[in-house]
Amino acid sequence: GIRMKEVDDSNVLVTAGAGVVWDDLVHYCIEHDLGGIENLISIPGSVGAGPIQNIGAYGVELKDTFHSLDAIEIATGELRTFYKEECEFGYRDSIFKRGKKGKFIIVSVSLLLKSKSKPDISYGAISEELIKMGILDGPVIGDVGKAISSIRQRKLPDPENIGNAGSFFKNPLIVVEKYAEIREQYPDAPSYKAGGGMVKVPAGWLIEQCGWKGNRHGGAGVHDMQALVLINTGNASGKEVLELAGQIMDSVNDRFGISLEMEVNVI
Repeated sequence: GIRMKEVDDSNVLVTAGAGVVWDDLVHYCIEHDLGGIENLISIPGSVGAGPIQNIGAYGVELKDTFHSLDAIEIATGELRTFYKEECEFGYRDSIFKRGKKGKFIIVSVSLLLKSKSKPDISYGAISEELIKMGILDGPVIGDVGKAISSIRQRKLPDPENIGNAGSFFKNPLIVVEKYAEIREQYPDAPSYKAGGGMVKVPAGWLIEQCGWKGNRHGGAGVHDMQALVLINTGNASGKEVLELAGQIMDSVNDRFGISLEMEVNVI
């Protein structure tokens, strides 16, 4: 279930069970006018999986609102609380993908959300979508949620209809000087500021420039609307998916000198 606890006039602690559907939590928070995770709308999966991956989309990551989680240590059966710093969050990463991997079962997650929140629309596509919706001034969190949901429906395949794991690769971080080299050949190359002399380049754009968008390898393929998503066209084997991923990584490295890293967990 989901429960709320007011911290002060503008902050509310929201705790959800690990089995709660992530998107249900997002909609619950929007309905209760609690801001902070509306940009993470329509991400498949459960609440408990969110911190493991430090899920993120449209300029926002789970760590931005994360307060704590409760987890059972498998070896001892003891319940332990992990606070933000202990989780060692990184880009699509946490301690639960590294040192604590396979050692804990997350049972609940707590987020610190704002009851008087101004939504984050810094990600360019959000503003463009809001304009299409006729919302020119003062969008509220519900507007942003609808805008991002619409964008995702257009660009990303529904995993219930087309097998996929969402974004297959991480967006690589490169030094500003490397990005300048890319801009010499590709003046319109997109990027996002990352700080510390680094920029983030969309992996989907890199893959698309290598000609992979819409291509197939056996039963596996690259989605024709979003090159960052690898799909199962109906009968792909795990071997074919990994072979396709490897070919894409080689192509990007050969053309741009950038090593892509898989975002998915391979079991």
